[in-house]
Amino acid sequence: MKLALFDLDHTLLPIDSDYAWGVFTTTLGWTDPVDFSRRNDEFFAHYKAGTLDIHDYIRFATNAMRRQGAINSEAARVEFMRAVVQPVIKPEAVSLVREHQQAGYEVVIVTATNEFVTRPIAHAFGVKELIAVELECDNSTGGTGWITGEIKGVPSFREGKVTRLAQWLAERRMSWADVESTFYTDSINDLSLMENVTHPVATNPDERLRAIATQRGWRILDLF
Repeated sequence: MKLALFDLDHTLLPIDSDYAWGVFTTTLGWTDPVDFSRRNDEFFAHYKAGTLDIHDYIRFATNAMRRQGAINSEAARVEFMRAVVQPVIKPEAVSLVREHQQAGYEVVIVTATNEFVTRPIAHAFGVKELIAVELECDNSTGGTGWITGEIKGVPSFREGKVTRLAQWLAERRMSWADVESTFYTDSINDLSLMENVTHPVATNPDERLRAIATQRGWRILDLF
């Protein structure tokens, strides 16, 4: 199998969809703008530095959604896609995905942003296979049926992306040895997965990933 793997934020999208969703819900009045902005910026700084506690972040990022409930959250997500995401989807990113699909690759988006935010974005790119942070739901007897703020299974973050990809392959009775894989990402957080694929491509890379890609002779793609 030829496998094309794409990170999402700052790789296919010129924005961080997780961060943008938080800002968007603040404009809806779901959170205190000053406090939320301060904490959101702190978490984003930790992400860029490679020191993010993903479990703490998911509790923070989903807190407003938990309070609002499924109906309000899903309606807001529709507007978020229309007002924030669709206008920034660039033709060159769509073309890159299409090139791989037309060449017979299995295309998978692998992101550390949660599945609630990213599922419609994957659909907008025409990608069915999405590996994202899965959110635990309260499906107990008499439970809410809605998200709890905890992560289900292994989060697709840093080394967790390698684990989740291995699980995805195992579900198809394959291993890394059975695929020729290409991975596009901007982030130093994805170094582990870069080191596991056949063809790593540093895409719109941050400063540290660009330095490593240059040192190791990896392809560098400035898509935007």
